[in-house]
Amino acid sequence: MKLYRAKIPLIAHDTIKALSESGDIEVEPEKRSEAEADLVAIMEEFLRRDSDLRARAKDYIARRKLPYSEYGKVRKQLADEQEHPFGEDVVKFFCRQFIENLLISPFVEEVYADDAILLRRIREILYRHDVDEEQIRTEAIGRIKNVKEGTVEYELALSEAMREIKKRKGLFG
Repeated sequence: MKLYRAKIPLIAHDTIKALSESGDIEVEPEKRSEAEADLVAIMEEFLRRDSDLRARAKDYIARRKLPYSEYGKVRKQLADEQEHPFGEDVVKFFCRQFIENLLISPFVEEVYADDAILLRRIREILYRHDVDEEQIRTEAIGRIKNVKEGTVEYELALSEAMREIKKRKGLFG
């Protein structure tokens, strides 16, 4: 799962709303925004750590003069060392963090559902907000037919086309 900053408030809102409406948790209406803010803080801290990890991976590659093709492997290695979630583990991480927060939050009056039910509902919400990066890439490739593949110009055009599509979909805010 790739988390976009623009999606964070919506994920937090939908999570608290869905769990409240299903009777899994009880949140007083006047405390709903604070309960959502707790989930926002979890996701923003994840993005901060992820950004730091990406920068460290780039520095590592530059210092050792490794090819950029090693970036993914280096990033995965650094993520494992820091116990930072990567790939599909991101959804599991958010589920665990959200559940733990709901159980200790002063803004949640009561948690009625057991962990398995909360896990399933939160996972569904996260997947609903997941972005199909491959679909975006395919759409972007379709927009740049006039540039030769494998060139620097192609990569720049692809990057710009993907940015435009993501902006149109509201992923940058």
